[in-house]
Amino acid sequence: MSAPAHVLVVAKAPVAGQAKTRLGAEVGMTAAAELAAAALLDTLAAAAAYAGPGRCHVALAGDLADGAAADELRLALDGWAVRPQIGDGFDERLAHAHADVPGPVVQVGMDTPQLTPALLAEVVAGLASHDAVLAPAEDGGWWALALRDPGAAGALRGVPMSTPETYVATRAALEDAGLSVGTASTLVDVDEVNDAHRVAAAAPSTRFARRWTASSTAPGETPDPSGARLVTNNEDDHHDGAHGARRAGR
Repeated sequence: MSAPAHVLVVAKAPVAGQAKTRLGAEVGMTAAAELAAAALLDTLAAAAAYAGPGRCHVALAGDLADGAAADELRLALDGWAVRPQIGDGFDERLAHAHADVPGPVVQVGMDTPQLTPALLAEVVAGLASHDAVLAPAEDGGWWALALRDPGAAGALRGVPMSTPETYVATRAALEDAGLSVGTASTLVDVDEVNDAHRVAAAAPSTRFARRWTASSTAPGETPDPSGARLVTNNEDDHHDGAHGARRAGR
């Protein structure tokens, strides 16, 4: 495709006690909100570098003014289309968010601060031979969904989110809707302390890594390099999602 795809980030305002609550149970809710803000800033930067702000969109839950790094996030969103999330369940909110965006589109969440323009380009490249591309997360969720036609996200309605089977269920729903579905690299998404340590170690130049390193809650030991792997080549398509379905905006 000659022009970059549109990028849709489905996110939650990094408010203490509302964002990254699983991580917050281990490191404290204020620290978790600051980490969530850093992860969101990394995600916005990667998206803008890939597509340009004019082709970038955010579906936002909550009010940035109530959360961490509010001013920095507002600056990062300059030129973006920002819309509120609509719908009761996360499946409904995802379907509504896609409906507001031109195609082709690649959607991510805010749980993969190691995101790069190259990773976005890899996912989008799969649309040359598929109607959709679903990129798995290690925990059984997915971190990215690319669609030639954003209206096809209606297939997400009724898919159980935030489960170890979310990738499998999402892929099945897309295929049942008549779409051909490709895959892309598997990523770690940040939900708990061990996830944060792995991602920060493997992507040390990110805002997230700097925030994590500065936190007194960050583990002190250096992980085995094999455990710090962020991206794996996935060939069997049998994973689940996050950033995308499991936690985009969670």
